[in-house]
Amino acid sequence: MFCVCLQKLAVVLLHHCFFLVCVVTVGLSEKVLVFPYETDFSFVALIPQKEMALRAFTLCMRVATELPEDRQIILFAYRTPDYDELNMWREKDGRISFYLSGDGAFFQLPPLTTFRTSLCLTWESRTGLAAFWVEGKRSTYQVYKPGHNIRPNGSVLLGQDPDKHLGGLEAGQSFVGEVTDLNMWDFVLSRSMIQAWHYGHKVPKGNIFNWATIEYELNGNVMVVDDD
Repeated sequence: MFCVCLQKLAVVLLHHCFFLVCVVTVGLSEKVLVFPYETDFSFVALIPQKEMALRAFTLCMRVATELPEDRQIILFAYRTPDYDELNMWREKDGRISFYLSGDGAFFQLPPLTTFRTSLCLTWESRTGLAAFWVEGKRSTYQVYKPGHNIRPNGSVLLGQDPDKHLGGLEAGQSFVGEVTDLNMWDFVLSRSMIQAWHYGHKVPKGNIFNWATIEYELNGNVMVVDDD
């Protein structure tokens, strides 16, 4: 079956349909994405609710993995044809990092484990202030790329890092584990809002990604299961 897409998604899906066959699904409320083993072909493409021309953002997710600490893991990848616009990683030395079109910012955080971690990242262009939040607690700030703009018209993937636009996937960088409750805003949430999200309380709905209404495409061996 070929892609049958709503008109409002037609342009976006040009960047997201990696194969001739794709199915757009909506909403993951009370669901978990399970990436059961290492591959170079399994991923989830996310379709943003608005163009990702960003001068600030908050990205939150709950994540668990049993991969060893010395194994590099891609946690979130957003790429345009020429640039890795926003990538989040666990590095081989265990640090958590993110990259905006070049050298990254590296943070020494509590390790990701088989038990679910609530993880948020905030950044704003005006000051360059960036921080990770683990279980509602903020890391020290770093100043990273003040004045930078994140460009639109790219592809967002969970599970793989595309080394080139729509391709270049590597099993050794793939994500293995569980992801749930991914939300993204085009502004920096306050401390109180991030802590409210961590505890499962009501917060403003993500205006880029909202887990309850998120539009996504499964590729390869990715499972959607109930969040028990």
